[in-house]
Amino acid sequence: MRHEAIARNYAEVLFELGEQHGESERYGALLEALAAAVTATPQVLAVMMSPRVPKAAKAELLADALPDAPKPFVLFLQALVKRSRQGLLDEVAQVYTGMVDAKLNRVRVGVTLAHAADAALQQQISTSLTKALGKEALVRFAADPALLGGSVVRVGDRVHDGSLRRKMIMLRRQLLNR
Repeated sequence: MRHEAIARNYAEVLFELGEQHGESERYGALLEALAAAVTATPQVLAVMMSPRVPKAAKAELLADALPDAPKPFVLFLQALVKRSRQGLLDEVAQVYTGMVDAKLNRVRVGVTLAHAADAALQQQISTSLTKALGKEALVRFAADPALLGGSVVRVGDRVHDGSLRRKMIMLRRQLLNR
C-alpha cells in the first residue's frame, strides 16, 4: 500500500509539471516507454536497481538515454533516482497514465474475442464502446480460442464476460443443480 501512495505522489508531481509546460501527454508517452524499456531489458533493470552503481551515474545514464526529452522531465527522473525510487517507475507510469486519461476523458478497455478481429470489426467495437461508456475508449484487442465465441470486455476493474465458454459453464451448473 505504501508503494502505491509514493507512486501516486510522484505521478502527481510529474503531472503538475506536464500541465505547467503543456506537455502532459508527451510526458506520459515518455514515461510509459521508459518504464517498458527498463522492465523489458534485464541488463538495464539490473543497472538501475544495483546499489553498486552510484546514483549520479544512474541519473546521467537516464539523461543520456533521453536526449530529446524535455529538461523538466529528465530532472524529474533524476530526482526519482536520487531518492532511490527508480523501482517505482512502472507504478508511477501507470498512475500517471490514469491521470492523463481522466483529464482527456479516456478509458482503457481490453477486449478478448475468440478469433482475431479485422480492422472493420475493431473500429465498430471501439465506436460502440466509446458511445456506451461516454468516454473515448482506447481498446486493446486480444484473441483467445478457448472462449469459443462471444467476448470478454475489461473496463478498469470490471469484467463483462459474454463468452460462449462462460454461458456453457453456467448452463452446465444449472443442469447439475436440478
